[in-house]
Amino acid sequence: MSTYDFDLFVIGGGSAGVRCARIAAGHGARVAVAEERFWGGTCVNVGCVPKKIMVNAAEYAGWADDAPAFGWQIEKGSFDLAALKVRRDAEVARLNGIYGKLLGNAGVTSFDARASFIDAHTLDVGGRRVTAERIVVAVGGHAVKPDIPGAELGMLSDDVFDLKEVPKRLIVVGAGYIALEFACVFAAFGAKVDVVYRDILPLRGFDQDIREALPEALEAQGIHLHPNSRLARLDHQGGHLRLSLMGGEALEGDAVLFATGRVPNTRGLNIAAAGIDCTARGAIEVDAEHRTTAPNIYAIGDVTDRLNLTPMATAVGHALADTLFGNNPRHASYDNVPTAVFTSPPIGTVGMTEADAAVQGPVDIYLARFTPMRHTISGRPGRKALMKLVVCQQTRKVLGAHMLGEDAPEIMQGIGIAVSMGATKEDFDRTIGIHPTAAEEFVTLRTRTREAGLRAAAE
Repeated sequence: MSTYDFDLFVIGGGSAGVRCARIAAGHGARVAVAEERFWGGTCVNVGCVPKKIMVNAAEYAGWADDAPAFGWQIEKGSFDLAALKVRRDAEVARLNGIYGKLLGNAGVTSFDARASFIDAHTLDVGGRRVTAERIVVAVGGHAVKPDIPGAELGMLSDDVFDLKEVPKRLIVVGAGYIALEFACVFAAFGAKVDVVYRDILPLRGFDQDIREALPEALEAQGIHLHPNSRLARLDHQGGHLRLSLMGGEALEGDAVLFATGRVPNTRGLNIAAAGIDCTARGAIEVDAEHRTTAPNIYAIGDVTDRLNLTPMATAVGHALADTLFGNNPRHASYDNVPTAVFTSPPIGTVGMTEADAAVQGPVDIYLARFTPMRHTISGRPGRKALMKLVVCQQTRKVLGAHMLGEDAPEIMQGIGIAVSMGATKEDFDRTIGIHPTAAEEFVTLRTRTREAGLRAAAE
C-alpha cells in the first residue's frame, strides 16, 4: 500500500482538473480534488457558458431588426438584463452541480477548500495536512486590471455577470476576444459602446485578413473604435466615469470594462516550497509531458499559459490521466486546434495564419468576401462573410482555414477535422457543397487570390 493519502491530488476543480481527476479515478487511482471557489472553474461560472448565453440573447436584437424584410411585423421591445440573469444563473448553477456529481460518481474525494504546497508531496488543504504521490496543478487564471490611477473603478469580465441593468454607455478596454465579444453583446442590448485598444487592429495573433475585416462589422453595429490608444487614468466625474487617454482625449461612460489580459492563478500556492519554477508572468513551466520542475508534479490548463481554451485543457487532463494511471501514454496535440470568437458576426479559425505559414515556405491563399443570402434580403450592414484557406504550395495541404461570418464556429468545427487529418486543397475541391449555404464556399474556392511566403516576398 502507498504511504501517501492519495495517488493523485488535483488542485483546481475547473474543466482540466475535474477531467483529469475523474479519468484517473476510473483507472483505479485514489484521487482527491480541492476547489476553493466554484466547481467547473472559469468556463462554467464566469466564462464560456454564461457569456455564450448572453451572446445568444444578443442575437435576437438583430433578428428582430431583420424580420420585416422577411415579411414579419415584430414590435421590438426593451431588453431586460435582470430577467436574462435569472435564467442564465440557473443554468450555471445546474452545470456547477453536475461537476460535483461527476466527481462523486467517480469515487473522487472533494475538498471545498484552498490547497497550497508544504513540500512536493504534501499540501495544506483548508488547514488539513494531505499527502499525495502525484499532484496536478490546474488552478486556471484570472483577469487583471491595468496599472493606472483609478483602475479600481472599472469592472473585470467576472463582474459583468453581476450586472442587473445594461449601462447606457459602456467603455471596453482591450481588443482581444473577451473585450470584443462583450462589446458586441452590450451594443445589441442597447448600450453606446466605445472600444479602446493599443494596437492598430483588434485580435492580435489572428489572421491579418480577419483582423482587417472585423472593424467594419463592429462599426456597423454602432461600436466606436479607438485604436492606437494608451490609458492615462480613470476618474469619477459628475455621476459618471471619465477615462482619460494619453494625448488628451477622454471618454465618458457609465461603466468601464477592463479586458486587457489574464494571468495564471499561482499566487498563494506556495509553489516554491515544492520546487516548481514559473515564468515572469507567473505561469508554471512544464515540459512536453506537462511535468513541472518537480518530478512528481504536473500542471495543465490556463495555469501553464500555453493555449488557454477549455477543450484544450480538458483534452490535456484526460491524456495525462491515461498516461499516469491508464497504461496508455499519449499527448493531446496543440496543433490545429479550432477556436472561435463570438463577436457579431462570429469568427472561426483553425490551423496556421497566413503570416505564420508563409515563414515556413510559399503558400497559396484562397479568399472570398460576400454577403450571405440572409443579408442580401435583410440589408443589415456589416454582415459580409470572409472565408480563407492557406495552402502549402509543395504538399497542397490546407494549413489554415479562417472565417468571419454567421455560423463560423459551427462551420469551423467540421473544417477542423479535415485540417487535422491533413486534407489537401484537392480534397476540399472534390467535396460537394451543400447548397445554398455559406459553408459551401470552402469547397468552391477555385481561384487563387495570391501567393505568400519567402519566395513571393523576394519576388
